[in-house]
Amino acid sequence: MSSVATLRQRRQRLARHCDRPILLWSGARSPRNFPHNPYPFRASSHFLYFAGLSLERAAIRLEHGRAQLFCDAPSPDAALWHGETPSREELAEIAAVDAVYPWAELSDRLQDVATIAVQDAATCRHQSELLQRPISPHGLPMGIDLEAAQAVVMTRLTHDAAAVEEIRAAARTTIAAHLAGMAATTTATREYEVRAAMEYAIAQQHVTCAYPSIVTTHGEVLHSDRDDGVLQSDDLLLADVGAETRLGWAADVTRTWPVSGTFSATQRAVYDIVLAAHDKAIAAIAPGVEYRDIHLLAARVLAEGCVDLGILRGRPDELVERDAHALFFPHGIGHLLGLDVHDMEDLGDMAGYAPGRQRSDRFGLSYLRLHRPLQAGMVVTIEPGFYQVPALLRDPERQARYADVVNWDVLATFNDVRGIRIEDDVLVTPEGSEVLTVALPTEPAAIEAEVRRLNN
Repeated sequence: MSSVATLRQRRQRLARHCDRPILLWSGARSPRNFPHNPYPFRASSHFLYFAGLSLERAAIRLEHGRAQLFCDAPSPDAALWHGETPSREELAEIAAVDAVYPWAELSDRLQDVATIAVQDAATCRHQSELLQRPISPHGLPMGIDLEAAQAVVMTRLTHDAAAVEEIRAAARTTIAAHLAGMAATTTATREYEVRAAMEYAIAQQHVTCAYPSIVTTHGEVLHSDRDDGVLQSDDLLLADVGAETRLGWAADVTRTWPVSGTFSATQRAVYDIVLAAHDKAIAAIAPGVEYRDIHLLAARVLAEGCVDLGILRGRPDELVERDAHALFFPHGIGHLLGLDVHDMEDLGDMAGYAPGRQRSDRFGLSYLRLHRPLQAGMVVTIEPGFYQVPALLRDPERQARYADVVNWDVLATFNDVRGIRIEDDVLVTPEGSEVLTVALPTEPAAIEAEVRRLNN
């Protein structure tokens, strides 16, 4: 649970951005296939941030820095099946609220109140019914709800010391998981065996994964949900796995390593390009720097590397201007990280894009998730990659557009490189930045050593 002082400070920060009462719901369990077999409950991140505990079917009312909690006492049946729960007095102390009221009294405190949609459909309908206006998790907030969402974004955009410590804890567990995955690779026969080793390391710390793990030899599938592939000695294995603390704070890390424990010459050449983009992007992080410029810097480094390898022809700056790099690096350089792995993206681009900015329709910029000047206290990911995505490379329109700059014959010699991504979590500091996941190696020789470690 969050400390009383931390919760009160967060509520005071919110009050400086909005003097309107804001009511945040925690949400409810969603049934997996019938009501008594639900998915695990995870409270709304906005509720977690200000309430400091994961409590199902609850709401917190925030006004002028003060808070009230609304929830019902569990039924006797609930105690039978799920055990004892804290009393109202104990909840009031844990959540540092003025009082805990029965759920039925919520309807008496709705005057002029704003809210943010919860993701589960049943709770969202309840929000709409009580507030008598449309509330949807699929559309941007409107009216007073927009005002509330903007205030919450400004409050959560930079992290307090307690949040940073939680993200550090998530990072430590994530590092252990990746090392476990590397160590398991040379004796594993399928992708899911490596995934199991990584998720076991997370479960050993009594925490969970922050998102569905990606452990695949098909790194060109950016969010692959398959893990049943057979591991071949000439494969690269891409693992995008992150832990989430008990309070909901996330880490998000990707490493790519050779199944055999040794990169081939072509794999090493491309890996070095991605690593150079990763390192230069991180070196550029500082308060006031535009995150979009960091993305474009990484794109130029990747384009320059592809020119050096003969995959692309031309001047790197011009190639990036034409979005030729996006044939191999189609996504953005990263995103905000916090209580969610893509922090506050339930609000669309409101958190990621500064006021007045909109997504570009350019091929090389349309997937950029963060377009703001960086501020001390932000945590962002840096995750350049190189992918050979058939849907992009075989698209006749793109083949025609980039016929003069892509050397398809040279590209074919890199057919053992499906996808490489290197991702770290970075705290923006007043002086520059701190890589929170720096203890997990990125240098190819160190990666190879970790994969081969148990077999030496």
